[in-house]
Amino acid sequence: MPELPEVEVTRRGVAPYLEGQVVTGVVVRRAGLRWPFPADLPALLCGRAIGLTGRRGKYLLIGFAHGTLIIHLGMSGHLRILPVGSAAQKHDHFDLQVGNQLLRLTDPRRFGAVLWHPAEEGAVEEHLLLRGLGVEPFSVDFSGELLYRQTRARRAAIKQVLLAGDIVVGVGNIYASESLFRAGINPKTPAYRIGPARYEKLAQAIRDILAAAITQGGSTLRDFVGADGQSGYFQQSYFVYDRADTACRICCGTIRQIKQGQRSTFYCVNCQK
Repeated sequence: MPELPEVEVTRRGVAPYLEGQVVTGVVVRRAGLRWPFPADLPALLCGRAIGLTGRRGKYLLIGFAHGTLIIHLGMSGHLRILPVGSAAQKHDHFDLQVGNQLLRLTDPRRFGAVLWHPAEEGAVEEHLLLRGLGVEPFSVDFSGELLYRQTRARRAAIKQVLLAGDIVVGVGNIYASESLFRAGINPKTPAYRIGPARYEKLAQAIRDILAAAITQGGSTLRDFVGADGQSGYFQQSYFVYDRADTACRICCGTIRQIKQGQRSTFYCVNCQK
């Protein structure tokens, strides 16, 4: 699944082609994906100028004066910028045309979403899917102190708490494993047992790991490619993720793989206590 770095890489890739442009066409090729497409989407958007693009967690936001288009890439979706007239393939479900180019959503597994939040319903952050999200990992509100304070009653393993997304958003499976390794924290440790100093280290690790992944174009996750059609390269920097039974790059111990909440977790038993 595309995680925060992949969505941010996508946003940065499409922003120069969208911001300040007027929508000249909208094509929807099915009734919807995970949820139905908004009714009368062409009428809503055609002739309207695009403002700024944004991101909230794993949701891409395309702003208009009268509302916000919310796009989620689901399990296997990606966005590309293509010339107008580009032939659509089987899994190309949505086009947003701006001038002589278009933004195309391709989603083979159809778990993605295209939604509309009208301006009269308030800030887009109040949308039902966004209002319960935790803080952004690059915001001034995110800190080790926040993690410590919000986990005093959390007996679940720290890896599961990170994935929940109600304290901090965007720390998906890959980046949770990598961040916990960098912070030296065993992913099975109950969240309430971790102290303030270790949470400060974890908060910094999360910021550093996500920033590095964005710089390297995200990770190659099955069908994920950026808006320019290129794959990310952060997977070449993994210390633990998807490296079960190989030697730790720090201590030469063996990387272990376990299941937590139906997701694979990778960690070093020597480096992570």
